Amino acid sequence: MSETKPKAEYIIIAGCGRLGAYLANQLSRQGHSVVAIDVNDAKFRNLSAEFSGFRLEGDATELALLKQAKAHEANKLIAVTRDDNVNLAIAQMAQVVLKVPLVVARVNDPQREAIFRELGVHTVCPLLLAHDDLLRRFATTTSRPLPAVEQESRP
Repeated sequence: MSETKPKAEYIIIAGCGRLGAYLANQLSRQGHSVVAIDVNDAKFRNLSAEFSGFRLEGDATELALLKQAKAHEANKLIAVTRDDNVNLAIAQMAQVVLKVPLVVARVNDPQREAIFRELGVHTVCPLLLAHDDLLRRFATTTSRPLPAVEQESRP
């Protein structure tokens, strides 16, 4: 019995800093069609040479740019700029106006996460993820060596 490969999706990533580029590279490597958007053209240097998607320089809070990226055809949109307000604006426009089925926004300030969720935006808060992981690790009573990590899997 052969494994079925997941269906390739059309994914837009707003913000091509370290996290956005890492996501874009991984999703592109997995065979998805990816568009990376950033206001700063220099950020696209974070993308690997193997990145097979598209780069679009501009402000993802502008509806015209999201339309140029064909966001209305996207399966997913991920907003990972450094600015929570920008991520919220992009996420709401993608959900409400362009009807993107799944929208996720990075929230840097944990106090804002509830606001995003009240507005129906799926969120990821790196600070809370790190907090929870560290507390979980400290809660273990045994000390054990860390497993080796492959260099390629790091951002």
